[in-house]
Amino acid sequence: MSWTAFAQTTPPAANDSLWDIVTSGGWPGILILLVLVSLSIAAAYLVIDQVLSLRRDDILPPGLSNEIAGLLRDGKVADADEALRARPSVLAGVVSLALATREFGWAEIEKTVEDTLLERSAAMHRRIDYLSMIANLSPMVGLLGTVTGMIFAFRQVAATSGAAGAGDLAEGIYQALVTTVGGLVVAIPALAAVGVLRNRVDTLMSEVTMHAERSLSPLRRRMIASPTTASPRIGPVAPAQMRGTKVNPPNVETAPPVPADPTVGHPRTPPQPRKKGKS
Repeated sequence: MSWTAFAQTTPPAANDSLWDIVTSGGWPGILILLVLVSLSIAAAYLVIDQVLSLRRDDILPPGLSNEIAGLLRDGKVADADEALRARPSVLAGVVSLALATREFGWAEIEKTVEDTLLERSAAMHRRIDYLSMIANLSPMVGLLGTVTGMIFAFRQVAATSGAAGAGDLAEGIYQALVTTVGGLVVAIPALAAVGVLRNRVDTLMSEVTMHAERSLSPLRRRMIASPTTASPRIGPVAPAQMRGTKVNPPNVETAPPVPADPTVGHPRTPPQPRKKGKS
């Protein structure tokens, strides 16, 4: 078989442009592709927003934890609060709320730090969850377009009573698969961005926790060294500290009066010697 004959029997290659392929699915395919374009724009906006908001200097300013630790070590709580207000960040917010509850003891400070870290972490993950939702919805939207296109393709075959050939059916199917490709083009980068951003948030929040503990360590040592000033809660009284014991004798002023002895102040008459009788 010569090359000339092979060239004559081979069908000519399709020269469809990208626009022809996109619009080949008809108005249902175009409508679904518009939805996918909207989802891709929203995903791009969320990715750019997270990249700009998850900068390390905005979450964890350099040198802030050492500065706060030095001020608390010197007992300058007011100066530490002013330094935190001057450098707003996630770390500054956590430490500032912890200092506001220092009057209630170290246990309350620890609880405040934990609750604040959980709240800030949830707020950071919330926008990433929107991006994850877009990554999950995009293939479903593309599949919807594919199923819709295949319905129209088989409907055309049924309308011609089977007269349509395999080429016509294949053309309808490839036109329907365009929306599936569009959904995957949106979903794959979005899923990759979700994984990267979640790891970024977890890493930053772990470092915020470590630096918050470092900032509050001088205050913790001071409260543990003087528990009476650190915690105003009333604790149990040891038996040795109760009144009326050998360690802590009762107060004379509040002690009950002792009944007086009736013989005190009334001296007894000495007994008289007996007189001997005359013999």
